[in-house]
Amino acid sequence: QVQLVESGGGLVQPGGSLTLSCKSDGVIFPLMHMGWHRQAPGKEREMVASITAGGSTMYSDFVKGRFTISRDNAKNTIYLQMNNLQPEDTAVFYCYGRYLSQMNWGSGTQVTVSS
Repeated sequence: QVQLVESGGGLVQPGGSLTLSCKSDGVIFPLMHMGWHRQAPGKEREMVASITAGGSTMYSDFVKGRFTISRDNAKNTIYLQMNNLQPEDTAVFYCYGRYLSQMNWGSGTQVTVSS
C-alpha cells in the first residue's frame, strides 16, 4: 500500500492561485500514474488532471489553461498549480496514484475560493 499525503489547500480569493502537493512514500512512485480528482459539496467526485509515469498530461475541460500538473520523481511528489481560481473550484482535492491494478488515494485537501 502506497501512502499519499496532500498539502497546499486553503482559502483564496477569486482570481487567485494555489499550488497543491501530493507526496508519496512508495519506491515505485516513478512508475505510477498520478492525478487529482475533486469533489464539491453535493456533487460527485470528478477528474481534474493526470500525469503518466512518462510525463504525459491530461486535463478536464473545465481546468484547461488554468491548472498545470507536474511531477518531481526525485521528491516522490506531484503538484497541481491552479491559477485564476473561481468559486466553482471550491472542493476537496484528492490525489491518487495507480500502478498496475493498485489504486491509492490521499485523504484530500480543502480548496475554498471565496471573497
